[in-house]
Amino acid sequence: MRRNVRARNRVIFIARMTLIQKYLFRQISLPVAAACASLGGIGILSQTLDQLEIIVERGQSVWVLMKLSLLALPQLFSVILPIGLFVGALIALTRLQREQELTAAYASGMTRWQMIAPGASLAVGVAAIMLLTNVLVQPWAQRATRDQTFAIRTDLAALLVEEGRFVQGPNGLTVYVQQIEQNGLLKNLFIYIEKGDEVTTWDASEARFGRVDGQPVLTMEQGSWQQYSSAGVLQQLVFDGYVFPLGPYVSDDQQVRYKAGDLWMTQLFNPTPAQLRDSGSRGELLAEAHSRLSSPLYALTAMAMALTAILGGAFSRTGYGARIAKAAAAFLVIRVVGYAVVAASAWNGWLNLFQYLLPLVATAVALRLLFRALKPRKASRRGLSRLKVRAA
Repeated sequence: MRRNVRARNRVIFIARMTLIQKYLFRQISLPVAAACASLGGIGILSQTLDQLEIIVERGQSVWVLMKLSLLALPQLFSVILPIGLFVGALIALTRLQREQELTAAYASGMTRWQMIAPGASLAVGVAAIMLLTNVLVQPWAQRATRDQTFAIRTDLAALLVEEGRFVQGPNGLTVYVQQIEQNGLLKNLFIYIEKGDEVTTWDASEARFGRVDGQPVLTMEQGSWQQYSSAGVLQQLVFDGYVFPLGPYVSDDQQVRYKAGDLWMTQLFNPTPAQLRDSGSRGELLAEAHSRLSSPLYALTAMAMALTAILGGAFSRTGYGARIAKAAAAFLVIRVVGYAVVAASAWNGWLNLFQYLLPLVATAVALRLLFRALKPRKASRRGLSRLKVRAA
């Protein structure tokens, strides 16, 4: 009978612990999500400001601007997520400690590992998201960004046409368009080409860029053609439709060149000669590959330092500003040193090992400080034994 009662009480205790851990997980994850969202918004804003020239100088739409800004976000995850995890965990743990909810959890019988389990689970989840992003999402987003940027840079409409202005192109080409509509239709087009003493002009009421047999062309409607030769002869004709070839004014040798951040993991570990020529040396590619695999470990470091800053000492009614400042400074130094190690690994391959050791050692040291601070000191144990002896 007693065994059944003990077993039932044990089941109730485990269920209670699970509910408390779920509560702590929610209380920590919400500020972490808010901090990551705020940092992500700042990152998108900074990327949008950097890409404003796409609209101003290249005549692209707002959708293209937002697309490039969102595609740049996965690359920022390795920076945003650990910082957001650290800041959000500090906010949540400070509130829980100030309102003595952690003290109540201790009083209910929870062990130290059970207390830190919700934060550790959240850190592992963030690390998994970072790993998935670094391995799959980031190279896809970077390649899409590179392709979109290349298309903008080689866009004939952006290079040869600007509303209300004469734009000088290669090989003596000058283009003027009075109005450009949203669907790409050009209104009141004028083309001027000068080759030596020969001058040729086209004018059309409407025109549109396109391709014929893979070659870029400009299809003009309702226009005229004039040519003045060196012999002083003027030729003229009127047309309903005319296809103007743009091949002589476009360079076909341009191609997309991917950088180290644009390559897939298999390409970083086994690059081709062309990738080594365009993307960087073998050491740089290996450093990039190991950086993608090791950066999720900083999520564990961030959570361990946040737990140490709040739980790694006695309860304080005046706040934990000093401990938080020390933890923030330590995390900042470790992250900066991590970036330095990545840069140095490009020229010294054996340093790639430290890309993994640095966050792992920092996490282990933080956890060691956390559990060491929670243990009673030897002096206090001796004092208790003396008091017992005196009482006896």
